[in-house]
Amino acid sequence: MTYLSVPAATAEGADHDEVSVELAARRTGMSFQRTRMSADRTLMSVIRTSLSLIGFGFTLNQVFRNLQEQHVINSARAPRTFGEALVLLGVGMVATGIAFHMQFMLALRQQREEMTQAGLIHGQSHFPVSYTLILAILLLLLGVAALASFAFGIGPLH
Repeated sequence: MTYLSVPAATAEGADHDEVSVELAARRTGMSFQRTRMSADRTLMSVIRTSLSLIGFGFTLNQVFRNLQEQHVINSARAPRTFGEALVLLGVGMVATGIAFHMQFMLALRQQREEMTQAGLIHGQSHFPVSYTLILAILLLLLGVAALASFAFGIGPLH
């Protein structure tokens, strides 16, 4: 992030009002970056919780499936169903988190663009690709694969 193309309103001899406006524009521009990073942290907390639910649900399902196959227990339908429900809850949670994150980021980008066009902030710095969003989408695909394995008995998880 460089402001080389921004007029040096902070240079010696600049009007006090120009300096104040320039500094305010820079602070406001940086607040958009902080808000973006905060949204990524929120999505990371959704990922953490979803991963826990998916992992625990998958493990619970597999443990009781193996116990039933080894004839240690006769019926394990209730715990297996609970495990599948946890996986489904985790998948639903990460899908909802992705949807809310994308909606928020689109609105933030639009507001930032409007303020940049109005000359209220500098728009040299861009919003980078959200690796957190990419990770959330991969977790969603993993959860859907686990659900497909449970429901249809297909894939490497069966």
